[in-house]
Amino acid sequence: MSADIFDLGPKPQLAYAGGILDRAAERRADEAFLRARAGDDASVFYVVGGEWIVLRKSSGGLNPAFPPSAARALGQPVETLFLGLESGAGRFAIGLGAEAIERLKADEVFHVTDLRTIAVQGLVPLTHLPAIAEAKSLLHWHARHRFCANCGAPTRVAQAGWRRDCAQCEAQHFPRTDPVAIMLAIDGDRCLLGRQPRFPPGMWSCLAGFAEPGESIEEAVRRETREEAGILCGRVRYFASQPWPYPSSLMIGCHTEALSRDIRVDHEELEDARWFSRAEAASLLTRRHPQDLAAPPPMAIAHHLIRDWVEHGARVLG
Repeated sequence: MSADIFDLGPKPQLAYAGGILDRAAERRADEAFLRARAGDDASVFYVVGGEWIVLRKSSGGLNPAFPPSAARALGQPVETLFLGLESGAGRFAIGLGAEAIERLKADEVFHVTDLRTIAVQGLVPLTHLPAIAEAKSLLHWHARHRFCANCGAPTRVAQAGWRRDCAQCEAQHFPRTDPVAIMLAIDGDRCLLGRQPRFPPGMWSCLAGFAEPGESIEEAVRRETREEAGILCGRVRYFASQPWPYPSSLMIGCHTEALSRDIRVDHEELEDARWFSRAEAASLLTRRHPQDLAAPPPMAIAHHLIRDWVEHGARVLG
């Protein structure tokens, strides 16, 4: 069965992935270099306050990139972090407090919204999303690690935001990323999708779960599918990964071979789970399902996992 039968349209880009920044880790301790880049008119600042992203309104639309002078005018930042370099110009993030964010929300010059809305609605060019995701995840980590997990003393920012140090016990703390296995179980020309209670009405998606300590991605795929839907799986084939800044995960997308058929839903994890044919899955992607069911939007790796299977069938398992 060929993909063109389903008329899925142009293939969308995966949000938050494909970043082109040179993270320049070797310059994170170079204070003179960082000061020079932070004052360079070619540098860019992304402005984050908790879950909120600040965008500038302009004749060309919404712009998440602030030049240094405009960023400084927004108020005293809680944190300033170095994200990396793009064509030699600095890319930074500043974190603002709740009071500053509320003031900017009331200012007609700005549009303040959350990152998920930005990605789903395509409010800014996709090229900005990887850096904004990096900024949001890193600032979230700082907000929750102001005290040492070893001795409880306050910590301070080091390495341009990529470390926090404890002056009392000298422990060093580094940002973390949580690996999540997200998988599409395949039974010939059927795939397994589930619903969580928090999903929008009618949305069905791939199963997913955090990888546990001492567990490979393949083992996590099989365990989560069995725990959530009672389906045993065999072969696992890696598809792609996606940074997921909610707050700081890495979605590791896989296709997997279903070895059993009877679904037993864990209702603590899922509202429901069921098998979908390729034609029905195609209608989820294009939002033409007769029952108004839908797949996640193109920003999510689940959309791409489902689409790849619709286009290539069980061949995705190799």
